[in-house]
Amino acid sequence: MEERRNAIVDLVNAQGTVSFRQLKEVFPNVSDMTLRTDLKALDAEGRIVRIHGGARSVEQIIGTDGLLSTRTAKNTDAKNLIARKALSLIRPNTTVFLDSGSTTTSFAAALPDENLLIFTSGLTCAAELARLERPSAYLVGGKLNRYSMSVNGSQSVDAIQGLAFDQYFMGVTGYSPKTGFACGASEEAGLKRACIEHADEVIALMDSSKVGVRSTFSVCGLDRVDIVVSDGNLPADFLQACANNGVEVL
Repeated sequence: MEERRNAIVDLVNAQGTVSFRQLKEVFPNVSDMTLRTDLKALDAEGRIVRIHGGARSVEQIIGTDGLLSTRTAKNTDAKNLIARKALSLIRPNTTVFLDSGSTTTSFAAALPDENLLIFTSGLTCAAELARLERPSAYLVGGKLNRYSMSVNGSQSVDAIQGLAFDQYFMGVTGYSPKTGFACGASEEAGLKRACIEHADEVIALMDSSKVGVRSTFSVCGLDRVDIVVSDGNLPADFLQACANNGVEVL
């Protein structure tokens, strides 16, 4: 029983949200009553949160998109490929904003030592930028999110009000046709929207696993994005939606 419940927690944390139907597919030999008892017990222990029709990870419920350390270990090859592709978009002597997140951290780690003015909300991005001598790097102020290792909130939004960016490299939690690009924390969504307003060019960095993933707080639709940089495995319907909105895909 304990092994099964641990497996349920691992699945919910990995997926963010899991339906009861998905649990039945993973545990076909376990009765509905037993699975419901498992969810009730795990909810009581604070390890998952029961929702109608399934379960959600505690990390999403408390307003994060999951532990950065967990996300960093996922789809590493795709993230490294996205980082290499995004490098072709960088122009010396320009101003850029790097979002927080595991993909943008990979991008920061790949940036060349060139003259750039770089702002970021990601502590891990700032750590990667510290190795460079020629760029001037600024970490915006705000409330620390210890799960995503980032800063956000009203102070972060206020900090960029007097700024203008040539490029905004946006991290993506998920995209669905109904919500557009979205994330799991309202303050993070607010900072993303503010960066979009202050950028000449908006570049979304996203691996194909993010398509079809719904999250709570909407950021923007495809109409506000100029370029999507991905791993080459985006589904055909998403590519068509990009084409319909004039979004370049790399």
